Amino acid sequence: MSTTGNTRALIPALGKIYPAAVEWGYLLLRVTAGLMLIPHVWPKLMAGPAAVATNVMARRGVEPALAAAYIAIIVEVLGAICITFGLFTRPIALLLVLEFIVIAKSHFASGGWMASTQGAEFSFLWLIVFVMILLRGGGPYSLDRKLGREI
Repeated sequence: MSTTGNTRALIPALGKIYPAAVEWGYLLLRVTAGLMLIPHVWPKLMAGPAAVATNVMARRGVEPALAAAYIAIIVEVLGAICITFGLFTRPIALLLVLEFIVIAKSHFASGGWMASTQGAEFSFLWLIVFVMILLRGGGPYSLDRKLGREI
């Protein structure tokens, strides 16, 4: 990936390594986003779908709560694996974008914007990260690219 427009190197002497640094930086973003889904989904896995449906989904007005709990758990487990390794990156990122739209909307409705009031701030950040991954795909350091089947 090359820089465009009038972007200039912060340290001109390192200008030749910036294109590779951009790719490594994106890899770091994608892998971190995938791995950070593990602590996001872990409590749901430990509690089970029925408890998540009762204690989270229904309380936030997401119905049908049990189906939504199963979908969220499946999407987040698949997301943790696939986003980390860059496999089926765009389709999984699309599912995560859709999920985090619902999450951000429900958090905003119940807590406003600030994370301190369980608002949408943190879930909106996740949403934007997954939009970036959806737009960019797996990148050069992904199983998608290795398999030659980047969608």
